[in-house]
Amino acid sequence: MSIANTGQMTRRPTHPGEMLREDFLPDYALTVTGLANAVGVSRQSINELLRGRRAVTPEMALRLSRLFGNSAEFWLNAQRAVDLWDAAQTIKDDVARIKPLSVA
Repeated sequence: MSIANTGQMTRRPTHPGEMLREDFLPDYALTVTGLANAVGVSRQSINELLRGRRAVTPEMALRLSRLFGNSAEFWLNAQRAVDLWDAAQTIKDDVARIKPLSVA
């Protein structure tokens, strides 16, 4: 049994780096350097994440969840949504050619 997924998102989901940049940094009065120091990574890593050039890894999700008091799943789910959307855009023609199976 399957449930049809007909609701296609028309825009790219918000990258977790953009959420950090637009929502978390201002609310907590953090700078790039302050965030990097707080989670124990390089400033370059944070800068790349904030620019959407780096993905949230499980390790980074754990660091961010500890710092902000939310769950690692929050950060990973945001990254997963972006990754799935990007993949869908990349191979959408190939996927469209796949004929769904029917239960016998």
